[in-house]
Amino acid sequence: MTTLLLIPLLLPCAMPLLARRALDRLAPVTALWTLTAAALVLAGACVAALGSLVLTGLLKLPAFASLGELVHPLRTPSGYLVLPVAAIATGLLTIGAGTLARSALRQTRAFRTARAEADRQPPAGDLCVVDSPEPDAYALPGRPHRIVVTTAMLRSLGPDEREALFAHERAHNRGGHHYFLAAAELAAHCHPALRPARAAIRLAAERAADESAATAVGDRRLLARAIARAALAGQAARSKRPDFAPAATTGPVPRRVAALLAAPAGDARWSVCWAALLLAACALLSATAATTGAIAFHHDVEVAQGEEPR
Repeated sequence: MTTLLLIPLLLPCAMPLLARRALDRLAPVTALWTLTAAALVLAGACVAALGSLVLTGLLKLPAFASLGELVHPLRTPSGYLVLPVAAIATGLLTIGAGTLARSALRQTRAFRTARAEADRQPPAGDLCVVDSPEPDAYALPGRPHRIVVTTAMLRSLGPDEREALFAHERAHNRGGHHYFLAAAELAAHCHPALRPARAAIRLAAERAADESAATAVGDRRLLARAIARAALAGQAARSKRPDFAPAATTGPVPRRVAALLAAPAGDARWSVCWAALLLAACALLSATAATTGAIAFHHDVEVAQGEEPR
């Protein structure tokens, strides 16, 4: 069982390479959904495996064995192996929970601050202009959705470029991209190898909004110019937006501009199949291993409690 539970801890290490391939091979919206789903499954399987390892170690201790009403020793490898592994798993879960809690508190404060600032301004439809010397623009989730832009950013762009930038941010809100970014943040705190997936998911969200805005504006060059100028204007600015509030100036802007200036390409069938299948296979294998390990652990506990024949 212990060996089986190691699989969900190792498979996320393949995520960075697969994420890069998915971004290169899949259409932006397909990549966004695929990467987010795979990251969440891998993260959930990792947490389940660590939890099973922790419980296994605890039930090897007499006090917890008595609390769990074990009448027979729990069938596991040697305690010299199980207890250190359980201690490491406990440490990893504690660190992950601590960093996630700090991130959640920080993001909650940032969201409340941004929302309060936006609500103080008279909105023009979904557009909210904030008087600030820092060039910034982003899609603010909530009810209702807002497009927040500073006066400094407005001064940095021409009229057509402003409309292109607004179309990009509206595409974020229509696509609910803040949910994908929040899911990526959650997964990043479950396993260190999933941290690069956070940047990949953010890039996929930006590329998806780029393509949607390009269709709405009808001019890919105009959108590319607007994004480039907005990024140049805001590169030295310190934004107060929460990390899950997407913005046109985030991500590798030169790569996004190059994609917009190139002709829009559809998915190549074989590339789509292999990139998506590899991600799905890793996620499925990880979830299966974690589930099987948890079921085996539950059965071993029932045997140790005398509820099942040995």
